[in-house]
Amino acid sequence: MTATIRIVVADDHPIVRAGIVGLLEAEPGLEVVGEAADGAEAVAVAASERPDLVLMDLRMPRLDGAGATARIVAETPGTRVLVLTTYETDDHILAAIEAGASGYLLKAAPQAEIVAGIRAVAAGETVLAPSIAAKLVSRVRAEAASVAPPSLSPRELEVLRLVAEGRSNPEIARALFIGEATVKTHLLHVFEKLEVNDRTRAVTRAMELGLI
Repeated sequence: MTATIRIVVADDHPIVRAGIVGLLEAEPGLEVVGEAADGAEAVAVAASERPDLVLMDLRMPRLDGAGATARIVAETPGTRVLVLTTYETDDHILAAIEAGASGYLLKAAPQAEIVAGIRAVAAGETVLAPSIAAKLVSRVRAEAASVAPPSLSPRELEVLRLVAEGRSNPEIARALFIGEATVKTHLLHVFEKLEVNDRTRAVTRAMELGLI
């Protein structure tokens, strides 16, 4: 027999909360052991009932969902939090995930998706609504694109351009009127800045970053 998943439902709208409770109680293997009308109450009920999972709304009085999530994760080990909300802005998503939520679903999702999400989170998995996952991917990509590329000195760029032309270290040294040891030093600095280990990858990485 599969163990029953014990759940606390936290939502400040009584009708919405009752609907969620009704949905869950109709599902085999799910048991609602407590309800909360705000974040502070959710923390208290989680501490007293020690549920497997808290189904958490985000916008609630006294203590919002992200704040309640952070406290539950810290104060009630073994209890996981699944956010179920109507809000899907970047700030809401990141606040909930940074607080320690194991999943983020939207109330508009099909009932089967919500129930499956509950079972998955209770089993230790992480669940994100497709639209939420897409937002996070877009944000990560945007942040990565906004990071300035490594700064190479004019001499390091000269050396790297000659490497890209297929020149050997002795040839680069003669072309730039510097010692071969100096060429090697510049290349080591380039490798470190570009986080690569060889000449070929240094050239391709510099091209990817638009440095050469």
